[in-house]
Amino acid sequence: MIYQGSCHCGAITFEVEAPEHLEVDECNCSICSKSGYLHLIVPKNKFKLLSGEDNLATYTFQTGVAKHKFCKTCGIKSFYIPRSNPDGVDVNVRCLETLPKSMKIEQFDGINWEENVHKVAHKSKEI
Repeated sequence: MIYQGSCHCGAITFEVEAPEHLEVDECNCSICSKSGYLHLIVPKNKFKLLSGEDNLATYTFQTGVAKHKFCKTCGIKSFYIPRSNPDGVDVNVRCLETLPKSMKIEQFDGINWEENVHKVAHKSKEI
């Protein structure tokens, strides 16, 4: 299924290919819990930025591997390159315009990231 998504102001638009029934992660780390991010990690070839590349800013911290992309206008982070899957894209399900038929939310202990990353490290791999 192809999902359409955007930031709040619509400057950033994208599409992502993913199943009709999604399994997503809710992380309790500092940045995810403060932003309310719901993670859908996909291979890079399943994600397409449609508009707004010039309106994206990037925030990094700690290791600098994760590339947190956000809209310069409205500040919404609708997708980013995650440290757990730097070869993939992590889409915020809350930024999808098209809704999945169903969604199962798994809790991810990002506070203890090093001990738990193996639980999500496979998500950007082709099936």
